Amino acid sequence: MYLHRWQNLIGRPGGGLPRRRLLQGAGAFGIAATLRPTAVFAERDDEDERLGPFGPWSTPVNLGPVVNSPFHEWATAISKDGLSLYITSSRPGGVNGPNLGQRNEIWVSQRASIDVPWQAPVNLDAYNTRPVINLPSATSGNSNPNLSPDGHLLFFQSPRPGGYGDADLYVSRRTNKHDDFGWQEPVNLGGLINTRYEESTPDYFEDEETGIIVLYFSSNRPGGPPGSLPGTEHQYVSTLGDDGTFGPGVLVPELSSPYNDIHAMIRRDGLELFLNSDRPNGRIGTADIWVSTRDSTRDPWSPPVNLGPTVNYPSYRTARPALSWDGTTLYFNSNRPGGFNAPADLFGDIYVTTRRNLRERERDDESGRQRQ
Repeated sequence: MYLHRWQNLIGRPGGGLPRRRLLQGAGAFGIAATLRPTAVFAERDDEDERLGPFGPWSTPVNLGPVVNSPFHEWATAISKDGLSLYITSSRPGGVNGPNLGQRNEIWVSQRASIDVPWQAPVNLDAYNTRPVINLPSATSGNSNPNLSPDGHLLFFQSPRPGGYGDADLYVSRRTNKHDDFGWQEPVNLGGLINTRYEESTPDYFEDEETGIIVLYFSSNRPGGPPGSLPGTEHQYVSTLGDDGTFGPGVLVPELSSPYNDIHAMIRRDGLELFLNSDRPNGRIGTADIWVSTRDSTRDPWSPPVNLGPTVNYPSYRTARPALSWDGTTLYFNSNRPGGFNAPADLFGDIYVTTRRNLRERERDDESGRQRQ
C-alpha cells in the first residue's frame, strides 16, 4: 500500500529526514527551484488546534451573479486566510478575449474580510504584460487550482504545449503570498507523476506529524479498479521525494471505484477527505460529493459516504469540493436549478455550505457560563 512508501521515504522513527530537507536534493532543478523549502512549509500558528468535531452542513447558498456568470464557473480553491477564492471560468475578458471557444482560465475573487461579499473575479494574468498562468488558445484551458497552505504555491491542470499527455499537473510560485497576481512561470511536475493520459485536480497535503508531502490527483490512465471502463478517472497519490520531485502516482484503492472518482480535497489535519463521484450506491444526483475519514494519517481511508441531500441535489451534479482552512466552509459547483448559468450546463455555478466547529461551541458555552 502507498502508506508503506511514505514510511520508507522518511525511514524509521527518529531516523527520518527533517521536514525542511525533503526538498533539498540535487536533482530535478526545475521543480526543486520552484518548490523551495522556504516556500512550501506552512506557518505554524493555529495548526496545533484540533479540528472538529463538526455539526451538520447548512443549506448551500449560491455565491451570486458577482462571482457566477452565464458561463462556466467551477473548480475553486480558497486561500488559508479565506480572502481569495480562485475559480475556473470560461467567461470572456481573459487572455482569450471574447473567448468564443469558451476555454477555461483561472480567475480570483477577493474580499477584504470573511464577513463581506466576494468581489468580481479578476483574471490571474490581468496585470501581466504577457500571459503567464493562462494561455491563449490552449486546447481546453487551465483549471482546477489548488494552493499550498503557506500560499506560495499554486498547483493546477493544463494542456499547454510541452507536456507529457492530454493534460498535465503544473506548479507556479509567488514570493508574496498576498499578491494574487504575482505568480511566476509554471513548471511541469514531471514525467513520473504525469503520463500520456490526463492528470487533473491536484490537492497538496503536508503531514505535520511526519513531514511527508503528497499530492492527491485524478487520472484516467489504465490500471483502475476491476470493472473500470476505459477513460474512467480514479484517485492517485504521489509522494514528494528527497530531490524535490513528485514520484509516480499510486492508486488509492479505498477512494477509487469502477466509476469516476475525481477531485479529492483533504482537510489540513489529513483526517477527512471530500471527493466527487458518480458511483451508483447511495448517489443522489448525477454526481455527488462524498466524504471519507481516517483515525490517523498512517491509516487507510474509510469507504466514502455520500454527503447527503442537504448538499447534494437530486438528479443534478454537485462536484469539485474546496474546503476552508478551519474545515467549516465547503465551496463546490453545481448545475442545480436556480443558478445564473443559462442554460444550466455540466458545471453550473459556485455554491457554499458551512458547518459549526462543535469544539468552538463548547468554548462559547463555557465562556458564557463564566460571565454569569
